[in-house]
Amino acid sequence: MSAPAQFPDRLAAAVERKGASLCVGLDPMVERLPAELRGVEPAEAYERFCRGIVDAVAETAVAVKLQSAFFEALGSTGVAVFERVAAHARDAGLLVVADVKRGDIPSTAEAYAAAFLDPRGGEPPLADVMTVSTYMGGDSLEPFLRACREHGAGIFCLLKTSNPGSGDVQDLPLADGRPLWHHVAGLVEEWGAGLVGESGLSAVGAVVGATHSGVVETARRLLPHAVLLLLGVGAQGAQPADVAPAFAEHPAGGLVSVSRPILYAHEERGGDWRGAAAAEAARFAGELRAAAVVG
Repeated sequence: MSAPAQFPDRLAAAVERKGASLCVGLDPMVERLPAELRGVEPAEAYERFCRGIVDAVAETAVAVKLQSAFFEALGSTGVAVFERVAAHARDAGLLVVADVKRGDIPSTAEAYAAAFLDPRGGEPPLADVMTVSTYMGGDSLEPFLRACREHGAGIFCLLKTSNPGSGDVQDLPLADGRPLWHHVAGLVEEWGAGLVGESGLSAVGAVVGATHSGVVETARRLLPHAVLLLLGVGAQGAQPADVAPAFAEHPAGGLVSVSRPILYAHEERGGDWRGAAAAEAARFAGELRAAAVVG
């Protein structure tokens, strides 16, 4: 049996097919669901909504990012919906990002890797790639790196996150004056050095907030082989033009996650919520194509 293609190669192929590195974040909120889903049991409503969004954006986006917290908040039924929506997205030809930000001592991290990145019997892994917590160090990431080597998985390491408070830790100056996240970027590059695919991109990527001026450009320079999962576009204020430096070396060098502006496009556009989501996804994809050319 041949080894599976690495995640970055699958991403690069998807971007080549569709022309834009758009990832749609699935962050369902009961209070913002379309009118037809209000009053429906929350887990069922989330599943119907997320499946509808997946179907609406499947021709435009290359991936969806499921934020597990919104599903976990509903308990076991929500976790089951997370798994079914992930499977539906993969059936629709989309890559699946499990936004779970897991990280722990190696034995526990091994269980997390098994949960999200290892095949389950005869079934494929739950996700193609997952977000991981970087700040516990290399041994906590080894189980995830194993899954990358054995199963073609990918990971996105928390690096410089989009929230304003990220500077409390990530910007702390080192003895040489560099912020801490620059040192972590060097570690991410090192961890991913042996996992560079045919595309020239590594299975070990990084989470970068496009909300901080100059950060995307610096991250691209520090991480020439990493796919950057770019957050903050849309509701947090970053614009597609802000992510252009991510594409300086490769059209799949960034994976741009957009959530609420697409999920809840019906609030502004009116009409059918699926059609509104599809139209907004197409608009963002067009802007990202332009940004990639500039990058």
